[in-house]
Amino acid sequence: MAAPVDLELKKAFTELQAKVIDTQQKVKLADVQIEQLNRTKKHAHLTDTEIMTLVDETNMYEGVGRMFILQSKEAIHNQLLEKQKIAEEKIKELEVDSLLCLDGGNTT
Repeated sequence: MAAPVDLELKKAFTELQAKVIDTQQKVKLADVQIEQLNRTKKHAHLTDTEIMTLVDETNMYEGVGRMFILQSKEAIHNQLLEKQKIAEEKIKELEVDSLLCLDGGNTT
């Protein structure tokens, strides 16, 4: 009688361990992605801060692949603000997913 109960407990414990490992991996991946997005956001902010010190009529070159495109200061400024906004949204999304994953909810 004790053997079937032991097997069921062992199976349940093994499944639980697999879920814990999977959750830890997902949380680690989310943390790495959040760090990368924070770096991207900070880089865009610092770049924007520097270009805002320039005269408004200044034209700049934006790197696109292996070439450069002439852009106005305002266009570059708007692109950098958009980049920061997108990074912030993705960070919030990853944090929510990470919390759901820790709480036991499955987002996939």
